[in-house]
Amino acid sequence: QVQLVESGGGLVQPGGSLRLSCAASGSIFSINTMGWYRQAPGKQREMVATISSSSFKNYADAVKGRFTISRDNAKDAVYLQITRLKPEDTAVYFCNAEISPGRGISEYEWWGQGTQVTVSS
Repeated sequence: QVQLVESGGGLVQPGGSLRLSCAASGSIFSINTMGWYRQAPGKQREMVATISSSSFKNYADAVKGRFTISRDNAKDAVYLQITRLKPEDTAVYFCNAEISPGRGISEYEWWGQGTQVTVSS
């Protein structure tokens, strides 16, 4: 069993910044791609940013230049530094990770419970 626990969400004024953190724990042998997704009310969940095990990064066009994803492999953690927040960034942000529990065992995709980010004046 694996758990992904996010933290760092909150209420922020437009133009502000936040840092989201996500730590994985449990039966972990290796972690491939980690990422952040978000879901706004009435909308589908969308990819925000992903980072591979070799630190290749991919961003949604809407967040390029404002969001920065990083990971700490020693801590099985992924982070999202968010700057210049806009009201349209308001959403629940979910952490995602592809995790193998043992050598030769296929990866499974795990999700965190989500953390709310609200951008409002």
